[in-house]
Amino acid sequence: MTAFKRVERRSVPDEVFQQLVDGVVGGELGAGASLPAERQLAEVLGVSRPAVREALQRLAQTGLVEVRQGGGTTVRDYRSHAGLDLLPRLLIRGGQLDTAVVRSIMEARLAVGQEVAALAATRAGARLESVLGEAISALSVTEDPVEQQRHALEFWSHVVDGADSIVFRLMFNNLRAAYEPALDALSTVLGAEVGRVGHYRSVAAAIVAGEAAGAKQRAAELLQLATDEMDGVLRALEASAEA
Repeated sequence: MTAFKRVERRSVPDEVFQQLVDGVVGGELGAGASLPAERQLAEVLGVSRPAVREALQRLAQTGLVEVRQGGGTTVRDYRSHAGLDLLPRLLIRGGQLDTAVVRSIMEARLAVGQEVAALAATRAGARLESVLGEAISALSVTEDPVEQQRHALEFWSHVVDGADSIVFRLMFNNLRAAYEPALDALSTVLGAEVGRVGHYRSVAAAIVAGEAAGAKQRAAELLQLATDEMDGVLRALEASAEA
């Protein structure tokens, strides 16, 4: 029971859910552990049983626990059962940025972005000329680093639409949700990428021309810029933490 503390704002399932998620991903509630019964959890947390029930249902939906009728609630290994929607909650744990998670996001972004660009070239091609051009124009006329990132996200959103893959679209949505709340903090790192308007034009040109291989290569060159920049920042943070 030491993993829990009373919830001051009563009947707020979101707070109960967050506290339980923190316990699972933080390791206080290890895989295979059994959670206390609803009634006991409600008493410890100082909330209503319906609030606890709703939080447990949400945990089950995210793959963090298994709720068995009459058999209690068991914590699952989130690495084996959770989905990408957990990413935003993994970024900050215990008030600290998890550099391994950030690195994983950047690696996935680099790998997926190349394939999405290639698919967009194959499946949409010239149909994307107008929307990609508008996104690039908006990107080129702003100097605000956060706004540049937003325009870059719109550019990639159009590319994902052109790829016509529901799996890639859902992956994009989750990756976007993971780092969009931190655009201010990421402005310096992503500035190495979103400030290169010429690179975006090259990606768009290859896609519009239907050149899958070229689109993949141009996308890789563009996305590698921020990947390298972020890796340098993460290495510095890790070195500082070890000092």
